[in-house]
Amino acid sequence: MHVITAAEIDRVLTFPALIDALAEAFRGDIVTPVRHHHEVERSGAHGTLLLMPAWTGPATQDGYVGVKIVSVFPENGAKNLPSVLGTYMLMDGATGQPRAALDGTRLTVWRTAAASALAARYLAREDASRMVMVGAGSLAPFLIRAHMSQRPIREVALWNHRPEKAESLAAELKAQGLPVTAVADLEGAVREADLVSCATLSSAPIVEGAWLKPGAHLDLVGAFNLRMREADDEAIRRAQVYVDTQAAKHEGGDVALALKGGAIAESHVRGDLFDLCRNPIRRENEAITLFKSVGTALEDLAAAMLVWRSVAKAS
Repeated sequence: MHVITAAEIDRVLTFPALIDALAEAFRGDIVTPVRHHHEVERSGAHGTLLLMPAWTGPATQDGYVGVKIVSVFPENGAKNLPSVLGTYMLMDGATGQPRAALDGTRLTVWRTAAASALAARYLAREDASRMVMVGAGSLAPFLIRAHMSQRPIREVALWNHRPEKAESLAAELKAQGLPVTAVADLEGAVREADLVSCATLSSAPIVEGAWLKPGAHLDLVGAFNLRMREADDEAIRRAQVYVDTQAAKHEGGDVALALKGGAIAESHVRGDLFDLCRNPIRRENEAITLFKSVGTALEDLAAAMLVWRSVAKAS
């Protein structure tokens, strides 16, 4: 069995290839049972344990079975550790023989960012050039690069509730050639943005719907449970809403909370990534669009298969 490190994943993946692989997976035949979700009681903030299985359908050639084991501990940032850690086990689809154990943390940030960019491929204006990145955690650089691979982003404003962290990450990314600038005025930045991406652990709304200009696209990645929120009800009411899977209607914050509180009806959610990939919409230029992701094992398996094939081909 091959152990695939974060560095190897970074070496073989590109966002255009991964986004295409996810699009193919959402159009294809991958089985995704309901994931196991367990609260881990700890003093202070509780942790979460996720088990996320998936396998290719019987008609798939070169099939695979996979499962991701993920832990989410929100206070890890204070210990200089990612909030999300995990391992992905990839097995042969015909025999169950283990093929590879992949760094699940790295796989997760790649596929999460790629899923948001896949949604933006259909939902963001084709001429979107100004982006706001809300949050300066481990996902932020990946989301910026993923969205830049799909839209002609020329300016990225980076905001974080701790300004010094935004400034540090902005300087790091700018040194790598990305057009990123730290900002303190979030409202002003969002009002000018064509695309706003949020990846935080906020328990209260950060982005207000009143700030979104006509034609803006809002990408909500954080708020993975019902105690978290990144956008207010007005943002969700004003937008044409899409989710990664139907699970986002009752898992995670934002859309699920808006439904639970009666701010929107279930019919306000227009579709998911299966719908967008199989029957692309015709975007209205002045429409505000919103994508909420909660993650799915389909994305993990598609990403792990792409990594494994690339590594196996090179060896």
